[in-house]
Amino acid sequence: MTDVSGELVFRRGKEVGKAVCRNGALSRDGLSERLFALLFSGLVYPQIWEDPETDMEAMQLGEGHRVVTIASGGCNILAYLTRSPASVEAVDLNAAHVALNRMKFAAVRHLPSHGDLFRFFGEPGNDHNAHAYDAFIAPHLDPASRQYWEKRNWRGRRRIELFNGNFYNSGLLGFFLSAGHRIARWQGVDPAEIMQAKTPEEQRRFFEGRLAPLFDRPLLKWITSRKSSLFALGIPPAQYDALLACGDGSMAGVLRARLEKLACDFPLKDNYFAWQAFARRYPAAGEGALPDYLVAARHEVVKRNIDRASINHVNMTDYLGAKPDGSVDRFVLLDAQDWMTDAQLNALWAQITRTAAPGARVIFRTAAEPSVLPGRVATELLDQWSYEEEASRAFCKTDRSAIYGGFHLYVKDGQ
Repeated sequence: MTDVSGELVFRRGKEVGKAVCRNGALSRDGLSERLFALLFSGLVYPQIWEDPETDMEAMQLGEGHRVVTIASGGCNILAYLTRSPASVEAVDLNAAHVALNRMKFAAVRHLPSHGDLFRFFGEPGNDHNAHAYDAFIAPHLDPASRQYWEKRNWRGRRRIELFNGNFYNSGLLGFFLSAGHRIARWQGVDPAEIMQAKTPEEQRRFFEGRLAPLFDRPLLKWITSRKSSLFALGIPPAQYDALLACGDGSMAGVLRARLEKLACDFPLKDNYFAWQAFARRYPAAGEGALPDYLVAARHEVVKRNIDRASINHVNMTDYLGAKPDGSVDRFVLLDAQDWMTDAQLNALWAQITRTAAPGARVIFRTAAEPSVLPGRVATELLDQWSYEEEASRAFCKTDRSAIYGGFHLYVKDGQ
């Protein structure tokens, strides 16, 4: 597939800044937005935090479908390939995410076996991974992606050596989770102990007895009351404000409710998001569920379909603007619309509506529960779509990542 991005551009914060900056540079809100854009221009999500299983069910994804999605950490793209769609075209404003996805694609294509792929992306602490990169992946990467992964830090270590340890401790999200563990242990609670729970009842007892009380303590309330403290979760200032409308109106209360769903609503063995949040790793063989692209039984189909995937360093609206009418069957927007102004939303949905095939499906998530579209996107655009409200609520409940308030499904009218 054609990659419209050309060479990656690593000008820190430029493209993200266009998406999130709404206020003057010297205003308090403007400074907050620009700090977020600067932080978000590096690696944020070493794995995606939207559940691809829920995505695929909501999309009714199958053979022949043409998908356009936001990339993030890329686990979603590779999961979608298990359903053999005609194409999965991914976009992302974050150049580090683009480099990660290109490296994942090359790893699927060129690592010798599923075991090598699992050691690289599924197991922490394997000194062989940097050597595997040099031997099998690097020769097949574009120059900009190689430059990203081979850049050395102040200690002279290449960035790719993150995979010799626990890559999922890196990036802003990895930093946030690691910091949360340190704070919890300082308060006398080790979140990893929940992984010893054998039943949903034991999971709930641990949450209510050990984790929930942390959110009532002054330290955590003070930390979470500052917008910048949640930048590492990828939550920009506008999304922070939307989150406060949930629950008891405090960010500590919102986070407590989201953590409760993650800790209590799914058996731990079935939820690799909980493994990453609490154990800081994926389960080993036989311990629990894995992302689809790391499951041995699905390795061959992902590898067979990898050439159907592409990654582009561009925003969704511009990318769709270059596509023909009626050329997309499925759209995946993650939570990007929470960042957008009314003008940006209308520009995006004008392109979605133009490029959507009859019966096309759009899925997205929101920090708060309601859809962000009614009252903001022009009626003449939304009238061409049906909002599947009951199905949306049901899919929100099945999303194992548990960090969003709403999941939303829109279906294009017409056959």
